[in-house]
Amino acid sequence: MGKIGKKRKAAEEKLEPGKEYSLQEAAQLVKEISFANFDEAVDIDVRLGVDPKKADQMVRGVATLPHGTGKETRVLVLCTPDKEQEAKDAGADYVGLDEYIKKIEGGWTDVDVIITMPTVMAKVGKLGRVLGPRGLMPNPKSGTVTIDIGKAVKEVKMGKIDFKVDKYGIIHASIGKVSFEPEKIKENAEEILHTISKLKPASAKGTYFKSISLSSTMGPGIKLDKSSITGI
Repeated sequence: MGKIGKKRKAAEEKLEPGKEYSLQEAAQLVKEISFANFDEAVDIDVRLGVDPKKADQMVRGVATLPHGTGKETRVLVLCTPDKEQEAKDAGADYVGLDEYIKKIEGGWTDVDVIITMPTVMAKVGKLGRVLGPRGLMPNPKSGTVTIDIGKAVKEVKMGKIDFKVDKYGIIHASIGKVSFEPEKIKENAEEILHTISKLKPASAKGTYFKSISLSSTMGPGIKLDKSSITGI
C-alpha cells in the first residue's frame, strides 16, 4: 500500500471515524477537504443490495443532473447524412458515420458519449470490441440509440449521465465539481439517488441502499447517513 501524503492525511483527519454525515453536511465537507490544485470532480459511490450476476438485478439507468456535471462532455454522433445538421445544431462535437467508424477501428476514442440511430446500429455494433470496454457503446436503454438525435445531444450536454452497477454491486458516478455550491452538489446527488431508488429490482431482497459515500477525485470518502436523504 502506498504512503499516504500529508494533504490526504490532513483531509482524513477532518472526518470523524465511523461517523455518517447528512447529505447537506457531506456536500459542504467534500469542498472543505479537497486539497488538489485543480477543480476535482465530486463522485458518489452507492453500494446496492443486488446481485449483478443475475440479469434481473442489473441496475442501469440515466439521470439528468439539475446542475450538470461541470464537465464539458464531448459528443460524437454517428448518423446518416439527413441527420447531420440536426446533430450539429444541437451541439454535437463530432458528426459523421463511415469516417468515424474507421477512426474508431483504428483506436480513436477521444469522446465521452456516442449517440447513434437504430438504422446504423449494424455498422456501429461491429465496434463493440473497442467501445465496450470503455463504456462508450451506444445503448437504447441509456437513450444513446434514438431517432431523436437533437434531443439526445441536448440532454447529454445539459448533464444527462448514464450509470450502471458494477460486478461488486456498486454504482460510481460523477455528479459535479468541488467548485459547485454545496446546495448544487446536494441536489445533483438527490437526483441520481432518487433515480436509482426507482430502479430497485423486484427480485432484490433485503436492504437496497447498503451504503452511500461522497468524495472528490483525490479526497477520502465521506459516508452518508441514508436517513438524511428523503425519498429513498
